[in-house]
Amino acid sequence: MRRISDFDRRLFARVAASRLRGAHPLLPRLSRAADHGRLWFGTAGVLATVGGRTARRAALRGIGSLAAASLVSNVVVKWTVERQRPVLDVVPLVRRLRRQPWTSSFPSGHSASAAAFATGVALESSRYGLLVAPLAAAVAASRVYVGVHYPSDVLAGIALGAGAAALTCRYWPPRPEAPAQARPRISAPALPKGEGLVVLVNQRAGVATAAGGFTVAEQLRVLLPAAEILECGPGDDFMDLLGQAARRAADRAGALGICGGDGSVNAAATIAAERGLPLAVFPGGTLDHFALDVGVPAFEDTAHAVTEGDAVAVDLGRATPLAGGGGTSQFVNTFSLGFYPELVRVRESLEGRLGKWPAAAVALARVLRTASPMEIQVNGRQRRLWMLFAGNGVYSPEGFAPAYRQQLDDGLLDVRAIDGEERLARTRLLISALTGTLGRSHVYTTRRMRQLRLSGLDGVNSRAYDGEVASDPAQELLIDTWPGALTVYRPAEPQNELLQRARTAAAKAPHRWRALLRK
Repeated sequence: MRRISDFDRRLFARVAASRLRGAHPLLPRLSRAADHGRLWFGTAGVLATVGGRTARRAALRGIGSLAAASLVSNVVVKWTVERQRPVLDVVPLVRRLRRQPWTSSFPSGHSASAAAFATGVALESSRYGLLVAPLAAAVAASRVYVGVHYPSDVLAGIALGAGAAALTCRYWPPRPEAPAQARPRISAPALPKGEGLVVLVNQRAGVATAAGGFTVAEQLRVLLPAAEILECGPGDDFMDLLGQAARRAADRAGALGICGGDGSVNAAATIAAERGLPLAVFPGGTLDHFALDVGVPAFEDTAHAVTEGDAVAVDLGRATPLAGGGGTSQFVNTFSLGFYPELVRVRESLEGRLGKWPAAAVALARVLRTASPMEIQVNGRQRRLWMLFAGNGVYSPEGFAPAYRQQLDDGLLDVRAIDGEERLARTRLLISALTGTLGRSHVYTTRRMRQLRLSGLDGVNSRAYDGEVASDPAQELLIDTWPGALTVYRPAEPQNELLQRARTAAAKAPHRWRALLRK
């Protein structure tokens, strides 16, 4: 240990005595800019503003990783391992910080934050990670250069930060860059400039404006000038407008388009499958699970697939009443019973005052405190459950909250249940979720099956289809899949070419929007 300490001090002295060309005043300024995470919050803001959905996810994971690393390094480790700061006598006066830190030297909090942010960004996007990594490395190196840390402090901080970023994957799994697999469908019509496409834009899903302050409708008209665009405002009947759009698309032998969240996509997918219309999905919701799984994360992706006629056939989930009345309901992502529909209901009642994510947190706490297990029969077996989830296709990861699918035509249901028979089931569930060990919990079970029969639903009137709560009088349901029922436009060209095309189109779009508005 003494040899390591001596080597650490000699290496610090060598750095202090070195004269790195171009390092001053850049490194001291970078070191100060990273105080309290200001540099990384600013970088995250730039990524979220300039980049697309992937950049926003990368920025969010980077900030989450930074918060975890800062908590562990500055609150836990520094107060556990007390190490004096290096002696500044060998550090040139021009390099020293105006305000010297007084906390323990081990580990470097700045290095931990830098590594955590850069690793978090890279977990979501290797491209953005490569852009951020040199900046993070420079901040870490600057802490030795300005004389406030030994090299081992910096290395320990980097290891801690990278570990904190990796830990976020247990709670929020990174989404693969490649879209889910699906059967190719060659019968989808190619619609040059969107001729024959009728798109309904659901403004209530939060998609009224796009980048640069232009409306979504204006962006769609630039990408697909021959398409017909309908807009659903706050006072409009969404289902009535969707029916009109489907009829017009059928009359033109074209395709139906939808811009909104997963609930809007669900409604459009149902009517498109029933009428045999191809569906063009333009992501416009908060999470857009279906659009991301299909492989259309941006408007440019969908527009390119529509003009080329590239599409795939995907399964639809079905909930068919066997007793108690009602009609068949479809779902593109998930179906659920239990406390999740109640959570959605409470969240929506609070959303206007608190915002979506704070309302979701309050709703979760309230429902976990007040909810009761439901008594139902699952495939003829009496069960007492807190929640039952059925995914349209197998979701990953298996051991935690479902995040994404790798195949959209496997004909399987991903069934997950939270048992209400166990003692202290809610407490154990919450602890398992917080520690990332839900997949090994005795109260959590997963199964893959072709169909699921639910009965005894007399007291379970609320069901959630793709995150939308619906009241259903059916006392018995058959849950299965409708194989290859839906044709969805998706680009067929290689991913790298597609990304290049999307970036080129996005760079030109603001100028084209302005030209369009001048006409």
